[in-house]
Amino acid sequence: QVHLVESGGGLVQAGGSLRLSCAAPERTFNSERWAWFRQAPGKLREFMAAISRSGANTYYTNSSVKDRFLISRDNAKNTVDLQMNNLKPEDTAVYYCAAGDYRALYYLPNSYSYWGQGTQVTVSS
Repeated sequence: QVHLVESGGGLVQAGGSLRLSCAAPERTFNSERWAWFRQAPGKLREFMAAISRSGANTYYTNSSVKDRFLISRDNAKNTVDLQMNNLKPEDTAVYYCAAGDYRALYYLPNSYSYWGQGTQVTVSS
């Protein structure tokens, strides 16, 4: 089974920044869409951001996230990043990267076949 590997999570104060990275050491995903989801305790996994195969198109769950987060990919390195700025306590969650069929609905978890193990992001007030 192919695994994605996230890194970059941690503890940060409100207003701070973190950069999450996701790598796919076992195969390339240049033909797939990448995305980031997050899951807080007791809540469903929710879509945060996605990026098209070329990187030309990006999608965010809402304007607040779009104003603070930036998704990017490097097809040469087979990686995707999520730069998170002005973090808030409500951003606290486990963040997951995913890769999947570019034709599927980008905001649905079931659209993605490959997932990382998750990285914890904790924002203190």
